Amino acid sequence: MAAEAKVDPMHQFMIEPMFGTDGWAIAGYHIPFTNSALWMLISAIVLYAFMMGGMRRELVPGRWQMAVESMTGFIDNMLEANIGKEGRGYLPYVFSLFMFILFANLLGLLPLGLAGVHPFTFTSHFSATGVLAILSFAIVLIVGFWKHGLHFFSLFIPHGTPAPMIPLIFIIELVSFLVRPFSLGLRLFVAMMAGHVLLEVLSSFVIGGTNAGVFFFGLVAIPSFALMVAISALEILVAGIQAYVFALLTSLYINDAEHLH
Repeated sequence: MAAEAKVDPMHQFMIEPMFGTDGWAIAGYHIPFTNSALWMLISAIVLYAFMMGGMRRELVPGRWQMAVESMTGFIDNMLEANIGKEGRGYLPYVFSLFMFILFANLLGLLPLGLAGVHPFTFTSHFSATGVLAILSFAIVLIVGFWKHGLHFFSLFIPHGTPAPMIPLIFIIELVSFLVRPFSLGLRLFVAMMAGHVLLEVLSSFVIGGTNAGVFFFGLVAIPSFALMVAISALEILVAGIQAYVFALLTSLYINDAEHLH
C-alpha cells in the first residue's frame, strides 16, 4: 500500500546504540558504542589501510602508492601556498583531517542498503563536525599564543585602523574570529545533511510511484530514480569539495596564527 511506502528522511540521522551497549555507563555518564562511533572507526581504519598500502617504497610506484603520494602532494602544495614553508609542519594533521572527512563522506554514500547494511554519515551531525572544527581552532590558538604571546591580539586590529575605531574594530574582529569554529563545522554538517535528505525524499518518490501503479511509475518513479543517480554523482563531488574546503579553511586559519595577517 502507498501508506507503507512512506520514508522518514530524518531516520537515517538517528544515533543508536549497537552491540548491546545501551546500558554502558562510566561515572554516571551514558556511553554506548553507537552507529556514529562505528563509522568513525571504519573511516579511521580505511584511512590507515590507505596510508599503509601506499607507503611501500617500490622502484616503480604502483597505482596505490601514486594515489597516496598524489594526495599528500596535493595537501602539501595547498599548505605551502597558504602558509609558506612553515606549512610543512602541519602536513600530517591537515592531510589526516582532509582524508578522514573525505572517507567519511564517501563511505556514507555507498549503496550498502541493498545488502541490508545501512552506512552512517557522521559528518551529517554537527556534534562530529563541530569537534573537528574545535580541534583545528585549538591548534590555531595554541600556535598563535605560543609564537606571538599577547601580540596575537594584534590579529584583531587591521593595520592602519584609526585610533578612535580600534575598540569597535577589535570587538568585531574578535567576534568574527570566535565564530570561525562554528561556521567551519556548520558548513560541512549542512552540506552533507542536505544531500542525504534529498536522496531519501527522492527514494520515497520512487517507492511511492512504483506502488501506485504503471502510470505513476512512469510519471514519478522513473524520473525520480534518474534524478537520484544524478544527485548521487553530484554528492560524490560535494564529498570531495567539502573535505577540501574544511582543510583549506583550516590552513588559512593556521596562516593567521603563524603570520598574524
